[in-house]
Amino acid sequence: MNQLQQLQKMTTVVADTGDIASIARLKPVDATTNPSLILKAASQPEYAALIERAVSLAKTEATPDARRRRALTETAVAFGAEILTHIPGLVSTEVDARLSFDTMGTVHEARRVIAAYAAAGVPRERILIKIASTWEGIRAAELLEGEDIHCNLTLLFSFAQAQACAEACVTLISPFVGRILDWYKKAEGRNYTAEEDPGVKSVARIYEYYKSTGVKTVVMGASFRNTGEITQLAGCDKLTISPALLDELATNTAVLPRRLDPARIDSGLLLPRLDEKAFRWQHNHDAMATEKLAEGIRLFAADLVKLENMLIQKLEG
Repeated sequence: MNQLQQLQKMTTVVADTGDIASIARLKPVDATTNPSLILKAASQPEYAALIERAVSLAKTEATPDARRRRALTETAVAFGAEILTHIPGLVSTEVDARLSFDTMGTVHEARRVIAAYAAAGVPRERILIKIASTWEGIRAAELLEGEDIHCNLTLLFSFAQAQACAEACVTLISPFVGRILDWYKKAEGRNYTAEEDPGVKSVARIYEYYKSTGVKTVVMGASFRNTGEITQLAGCDKLTISPALLDELATNTAVLPRRLDPARIDSGLLLPRLDEKAFRWQHNHDAMATEKLAEGIRLFAADLVKLENMLIQKLEG
């Protein structure tokens, strides 16, 4: 077996792309999207029909602001619904990154996304609402989980974020491996082997804490820079991987040992519950996490604005 096939026997493989053709070819269990991926896919001619349908639905709204918001939602849902026809599992759809510090704004946006999926015939059980792992985002996810709207907490870089997500009983977290590596390479001016990769170590620590304490939240490593990071996390609950790296794994026939295994983890003790002050202090104390969370929100918001402007042109045209 190649390494992708070996990985699939111990980890749920998720495609990190908005490109539907790649998903149909690679046949992952789940798929994740974000504003950057949707923007890239939306510019491709083969997906023009999805965009036109979203714009057509948005034109029924009464005001320019409502049409803009509806167009963004329907575009994300159009791609998500189409992706779901090619996979057996879940698709993650991200809410507006500009709401990352607005708990109730995030809740209302998530409800709109779920309603749009329902109108498209897609049950909420197949959707994960993707939210940035700010304090406000985690609180929004806690409320949404209480409504059976399941959440994927993304842009997760610190252990404090992971602990707070577990305490909020969110369905899944996406710790960003590669972006952690990027920060340390720049800050320390050195390269890292896969074994010493700080992003890999961060995910392994979270995984071990969750499994040792009985936390049910799923750990899904994300944002990989190379296959070495992936193979070091073989056995993680889920890994979301770009098509290029999935193809690379599929051409490698080396033996892939399991690195993360709950059967090899002893029982541990839950840490004291984080309140807002403790969360903000612990997260703030981690310079890497503080910088990468802020940067990630800015980048997703910037790509969302680009997508929004493209849709506004179509709405006005």
